[in-house]
Order: sequence, then C-alpha cells, then structure tokens
Amino acid sequence: MKSVILIFLDGVGIGKADETVNPFFREEFNFTRKLFDSVPHLKNQFLRNDDGIYVFPADATFNAPGLPQSGTGQTAILCGIDAVKIVGKHFGPFPHSSLNEVLKEKNIYNELRKLGFSSVFANAYPPKFFDYLRKGHTRVAATTKAARFGNIALNTIENLNRGGALSHEIDNSRWIEKLRLPVKKITPETAAENLLSLAEKFNFVFYEFFYTDHWGHGRNLDFYSRGIKTLNQFLLRLIKNLNAGQTLIICSDHGNFEDLSVKTHTKNPAFMLSAGENANIASKKIKTIADIKSAVIEILSKHPQNKLFA
Repeated sequence: MKSVILIFLDGVGIGKADETVNPFFREEFNFTRKLFDSVPHLKNQFLRNDDGIYVFPADATFNAPGLPQSGTGQTAILCGIDAVKIVGKHFGPFPHSSLNEVLKEKNIYNELRKLGFSSVFANAYPPKFFDYLRKGHTRVAATTKAARFGNIALNTIENLNRGGALSHEIDNSRWIEKLRLPVKKITPETAAENLLSLAEKFNFVFYEFFYTDHWGHGRNLDFYSRGIKTLNQFLLRLIKNLNAGQTLIICSDHGNFEDLSVKTHTKNPAFMLSAGENANIASKKIKTIADIKSAVIEILSKHPQNKLFA
C-alpha cells in the first residue's frame, strides 16, 4: 500500500536557538535532536540525515501584513490555495465565510477521491461534539470542515476504542480525566502504531494535534509537561517505524509554540518534516504551506497501480 500520512501540528514554527523560549531545545521535546543530532532554528532551517529524513521551512505569511492565523492557514494547507488573498487578510481561528466554497470545492479529500485514492481523518470526536453538530452549529475548525465537505466520516468513541482512530491528545488521557468517558489510556507508541495501521488501509491519512497552539497561547498548561513528552514519543515512534511505501509529512499552519516568550502567533516559517519513501519530493516541492496538498497528490500519483477506489 502506497500512502501519505499528514500530521498537522497546530502553531509550530522554526524559531530562535534559545532554550529559554523554544521547546525544541528542551529535553522533553528532543525528537529532532535524536534524529539529526541537531535542532532546527532560524539560522539552521534545513536538516537531513542519512535515513533520508528532512526538516525544512514553509512560508505561512503569503507576504501579507499581520500575523498568520489558523482559519486561512489550515485552508491553505488542505485546499492548496492562498486563502489570505481570498479573505483579504490573515483570519482565524475558524475559517472566514468566504472560504466555505473553497473548502467545498478544493479540499484535498474530494480531489483525492476523484483521482481514485482513499482517505481518512484519523481524529476521534467525543459524543458532546456530535451533540453540538446536531444542534445546527457550524463553527468548527477548517480541518473538521474540510473533512465534512469531503464526505469523510468523523470518528466516534467506538472507533477510538477499536484502535481505528486517535484522540486529539494521542493517549486518550483527557477523554478519561476531563470528559470522564469510557476509553482506555494508551501509550504514544501504541497510538503511532494505530496510525501506521490506518496507512495500510488508506492512501491518505490526516491527523491533527492542536495542543501545541494552545500551549503557545498559554492555554492547557496543566497538560503541557505530560503532553509534550507524549507528543515527542509519538513522533519518534511514527518517524522511525514507517512501513514500505509510506511517506510521512509533518506540517503546521503558522508559528507560535516555538516562542513561548509571547502568547501570540509569530511570523516564523512553519515547521515541516518529511520521512519515508518519497520524503525528498515533499522537501523539494513545499515552499509555502499552500504547496502541501500538491505534494501529497504528486507522491500518491507516482504509484497509480496502488490506488484504492473509494
């Protein structure tokens, strides 16, 4: 099975080489140091190791004034367009109403389906989120909206318990502690293996981790110490255990988490990492976050004989 796993880390840029503000330089978030014996920063934005794993920057500013925002940034990633130009400014956290048609027509799920590729949005949602949708609410993140417009089923607690989905915090801890839901806590390594298993069934696997942006804004700090270690272990297991035919791309929509001295987004380049069979295509092709969609399509289209028709 040829597949692309796209991990979206909300609000992660490449920042200063300063361990007092940049978590990439702290021991609990050392996955880049373990992979490259180095840490990406503004004066060292490109890394490559002997295993063909790359770290590189992607522009999220689109040469527009102001700080990049999630609504336009996530739409750019999932639709492959300059969403800032459509709205007239950076906009977020939710997508501007003018982006609804773009999210319907150009989202990556619909385009991959037309090309004969199957997709899954790996995140699970708790019951109260589905209650929110049933009440007619439509104010959701661009990641969720794109999946719904792309006719991708949102995963439930049942999917999570079967290992066919991941919680937003990876290990299910907040479903248990905050939501009091009947799920089992899992290790970050198990979560990574569950995601790799999905990539054996689907050509495109998308997973969102939004807590990095929350931590950058100074939110959910009760979860920070444990959560950052969980994310670190999850990413290491995922990167080191890709199966034949799998390509991993880790991306973000804007900077934030890489500079904890401020509680706003930054203009720093978005953090990107690629690994696996076609990691070089992603590292060469992606210059802005709007290039991510076309890189995924190019990688999958190199292997038309392995399409799964949805």
